Amino acid sequence: MPGPMESTPPTSSVWSDALLANPHGVADKRLRVRKMFAAIAPSYDLNNRLHSLWMDQWWRRRAVQLAELRPTDQVVDVACGTGDLALRFAGALGAGAKRVVGIDFTYEMLPMAARKSVGRGICWINGDALCLPLPDACADVVSIAFGIRNVADPAAACREFRRVLRPGGRLIILEFSLPANPVLRGMYNFYFRRILPRTATWISGDTTGAYKYLPESVNTFIDRSSMVRMMSEAGFSDVRQHPLTFGVCVCYRGLVGPSEEPANLSLGRV
Repeated sequence: MPGPMESTPPTSSVWSDALLANPHGVADKRLRVRKMFAAIAPSYDLNNRLHSLWMDQWWRRRAVQLAELRPTDQVVDVACGTGDLALRFAGALGAGAKRVVGIDFTYEMLPMAARKSVGRGICWINGDALCLPLPDACADVVSIAFGIRNVADPAAACREFRRVLRPGGRLIILEFSLPANPVLRGMYNFYFRRILPRTATWISGDTTGAYKYLPESVNTFIDRSSMVRMMSEAGFSDVRQHPLTFGVCVCYRGLVGPSEEPANLSLGRV
């Protein structure tokens, strides 16, 4: 597993209330996001399970289903975190892809992913979604779970995902959203903004403000129609959204059209 791209700054407060008014507009968002995830990596899985009531696992299973995986597929899981989605693509619960590469911007997540995936043959890389260390047209599936809103430039990331996908490839984006029903939205935001930040911060011992960032990054992110449009503008066709659990989470899928030019590149050893 390659070493870190850059050293992570010491842990301290990252997100002030003023910055959280629009975390996506912060100039050094990428560095703040890296510092935040480095701090919460040890308790990341526990908080995910508890605060989603284990639904995060079902959402990932649904994402793999929508990818329509084939045994010959080569998969790139971006913002892979501790490796849960990559493991599902690799066949943790059945037949998997031919090859899976997990890429994450925060190096501290990757040793945890590697420990969980011993014997699965997954390659873990410390890399940036905006500049994937992969050749053109090398993958059949690119996925990103709960990571697109953390990228400094989501539209550029979608174009980068399109670059590495072969004709016939699929892009799978799993991301938090807000329920369309105003009553459900109000209840959800009460939990999301009032309860989760306190309990998740207590469990993790976090001082960066990560669990204040989480609800605000969702509430201030682009809406579903804008996500669909962004994927279409990046070159994906038949872009569809699949709301899950009353719209708390959405799985988006976009396709790469066929081409007459053969694409024989492989992920290989990157």
